[in-house]
Amino acid sequence: MKKGICKSITIISLLFLLIISTNVSFEKIFSLPENFIVSYDEIKESNLSKKFGSLVSVGLEKKIQNTAKGEAEKDYIVFKLFGFIPVKKVAIELAPEEEVYLGGVPIGISITANGAIVVEENLVLTSVGEVSTQKTEKFKKGDIIYQINGKEIKTLDDIEVVVNNADENNFEVDFLRQNKKMRAVIKGVYNNENKLKLGLLVKDDVTGIGTLTYVNTKTNKFGALGHAITDQENIIKVFDGKIYDCNLLGIQKGERNNPGQLRCVFLQSSGSKGEIQKNNKYGVFGEIEDKSSIIDENLTAKIGGRLSVNPGKAKIVSSISGIREEYEIEIIKANYQSVADDKSIVFRVTDDRLLKLTGGIVQGMSGSPIIQNNKVVGAVTHVFISDPTKGYGVYSDWMVLNE
Repeated sequence: MKKGICKSITIISLLFLLIISTNVSFEKIFSLPENFIVSYDEIKESNLSKKFGSLVSVGLEKKIQNTAKGEAEKDYIVFKLFGFIPVKKVAIELAPEEEVYLGGVPIGISITANGAIVVEENLVLTSVGEVSTQKTEKFKKGDIIYQINGKEIKTLDDIEVVVNNADENNFEVDFLRQNKKMRAVIKGVYNNENKLKLGLLVKDDVTGIGTLTYVNTKTNKFGALGHAITDQENIIKVFDGKIYDCNLLGIQKGERNNPGQLRCVFLQSSGSKGEIQKNNKYGVFGEIEDKSSIIDENLTAKIGGRLSVNPGKAKIVSSISGIREEYEIEIIKANYQSVADDKSIVFRVTDDRLLKLTGGIVQGMSGSPIIQNNKVVGAVTHVFISDPTKGYGVYSDWMVLNE
């Protein structure tokens, strides 16, 4: 009799677990990171559409926290099974009330690095008219030197000062390689002018082309590109940076295994449009100083959090035709991301006009806003090398929360 009761309980428990598992999207719930962006409308829509399962409700909670500055109110969303059993609580940021101006225009980007970027190890012409063959083979292209003999290096001038004032010709060089700290000890060489040289060809700036994503209508803070400016996978820390008007000269169409690109030119002498303050995994950020020619104040939208993103029809905004236009895409997948990544959204270009112009996504379009349900939900970041009609996008959350 007891065995029969135990067996019945086991069967009921298994049936209960089966019902729960088939009606609750645990993967979606437990993959959400702390501090993503949510609006009241998105919470309401999640409940109406049963986004996290038919047995799960999503609610907003506010909690008072003690901080170094005193008490502060923090927002959470809580997932509840059957409307009363808490499954998970996640800290969130409520979506900003203000709208943003839509980007979609190519911009010139110039960043002076916080350090010296190695181009190559360089031979030195010595006083006897010979070329020194000393090559340390300790440095690679893209290494970023940030300290020599304990002295901070921010610009090329800093290297010259440290080397010229050195008491000896042995130098301890600290540098970054693929964002990891490394150290090398090298010997300086006197050139034909009796000046001490490290035997390194370096630069302290990078330039490129990207696309503006959004500009905050109240603060003029902007986000662009959707991924970092790098040199040999090193993210370039900003010492100084500017964005510029960019003239589109032509388009090299993308093909299978041969990504295309926008052919653009910008002149720094024409004056900058804004200041770059930050360069990180989620894009280039700063403040617009001159909105003329890069902002259409009639084109605005709300920022949408990741709860807004669903597989299906969407649009990207771009001015590659000469005017700012919307082009149709299909979101294939909105990835579950508990850890930050710039490949949040997988999409396919479905608009014939864009396919005829570019073949799909090309280099230079990174940062183009992704619009769904009249909200900026992301930005284009990468193209599929094997298929230029497909690309990746980053969630707006990662950009706005890291600007």
